[in-house]
Amino acid sequence: MDDKTLTAQVSELREKLREWKKIQIEKEKRKMAEENDKKPSIWSGYTDEDKAAMENLAAGYIDFISRCKTERESVLEAVKCAEAVGYKNLDDVIKNKIKLKAGDKVYSVCMKKTVALFQIGTEPLENGLKILGAHIDTCRLDLKQNPLYEDGGLAYMDTHYYGGIKKYQWVTLPLAMHGVVVKKDGRVVEIVIGEDDSDPVFCVTDLLIHLSQEQLKKTADKVIEGEKLDILVGNYPLKENDKESVKKGVLKLLKDKYDLDEEDFMSAELALVPAGKARELGFDKSMVLGYGQDDRVCSYTSLVAMLEAANQTFGKTACCLLVDKEEIGSYGATGMQSQFLENTLAEVLNACGQYSELALRRALRNSFMLSSDVSSAYDALYASAYEKKNVAYLGKGMVFNKFTGSRGKSGSSDANAEYVGKLRGILDKHNVHYQFSELGKVDLGGGGTIAYMMAKYGMEVIDSGVAVLSMHAPFEATSKIDIYETKKGYSAFLSEI
Repeated sequence: MDDKTLTAQVSELREKLREWKKIQIEKEKRKMAEENDKKPSIWSGYTDEDKAAMENLAAGYIDFISRCKTERESVLEAVKCAEAVGYKNLDDVIKNKIKLKAGDKVYSVCMKKTVALFQIGTEPLENGLKILGAHIDTCRLDLKQNPLYEDGGLAYMDTHYYGGIKKYQWVTLPLAMHGVVVKKDGRVVEIVIGEDDSDPVFCVTDLLIHLSQEQLKKTADKVIEGEKLDILVGNYPLKENDKESVKKGVLKLLKDKYDLDEEDFMSAELALVPAGKARELGFDKSMVLGYGQDDRVCSYTSLVAMLEAANQTFGKTACCLLVDKEEIGSYGATGMQSQFLENTLAEVLNACGQYSELALRRALRNSFMLSSDVSSAYDALYASAYEKKNVAYLGKGMVFNKFTGSRGKSGSSDANAEYVGKLRGILDKHNVHYQFSELGKVDLGGGGTIAYMMAKYGMEVIDSGVAVLSMHAPFEATSKIDIYETKKGYSAFLSEI
């Protein structure tokens, strides 16, 4: 046998060995996934009392995401609920030079889109805080500053989508308009159109199937392009044969009902979101289907856990931080990359008589945080996108992501093993069901949260939250039991850290 033949045979054997190893690895993965599937269901261990508490929380959550579809609406609701259990506006504390003490509860709002709640503990603030942080913005269509136009006898409004969406999912849906218009004299006109049964709705049109041969040849990201996401708003001409008469008719309606002129759109913040209420999902009503569950499912459970602890005594000061702009990188004055938390914490330190620059730095460094954000849930219809041993499942409890980012953990905040171990002990002590997850297969993409922005202070941070199906779609799905277990987890965190 010559050297070439021997080399070829060795190469062939090595290739067969590699293939055999791959097969064995896949078999082991499938075996582990099957064993995971055989674990007892959380439902089987629930008492009637547990189920009643779960349903009560789910009912409140469904109501919350049905009414609060923008950051402003979420902040208003959070403040209303906080004041009902004794929270005071930090601005009033500062203005009246009130000294804060252990047990006091204050909140601070930034531009009506971000809110922080603090419950003062018995320990000095420089010992650190325990922070529940979530975001209250979600994917949507925003009106442009010069939106209204007429074409072909139809009136449209031009939009600019917000956040990462599949644009084709937003066509032919009934859409509601939420937001504010601020007049030149400072008057604020609040607008919600499309939620009441008597309201009109809006929609983005699509090309009929009979003429879509060319459209259907496009890739999914091009089937509907961003500049085609304009909403249809009118067809009734103010006067026949008058130029732009349909547009003028729309403007007359806006003037008569809201005292709005076309120029007022320049100082407006108006969003188009799916119209209608969130609903129970499935024959067994075990799930929730609704708009904007990323990340209102975590913001709501964080807020509830914080408010339920209003009469507890804490060592470390507790904080619930609900922020804006996460879906577009957390920029701006109301995003997590702003100095809102630092500035607000400095004021709290000062009101407690503990302020110094060093105390502020120590307070941030010594803090513990749950960066409360959703994770992708396993979907059997798209199984190839997931690695079954390391994916979250609906109905299996609170989800932790030790790291996020993309591919080689790029852009990730990676939690310390010591912190993870500490949290596991707390959750087991309080009988909280939880799972650990990654967003999907390593090289398929990824995503980020606010965790890395908080980790820069040196505090301990990990991502935690609820598993979601159809994330970033107009309607997302969650499990009631996961929502309940996550709230339990947040409450355990506040009581033990």
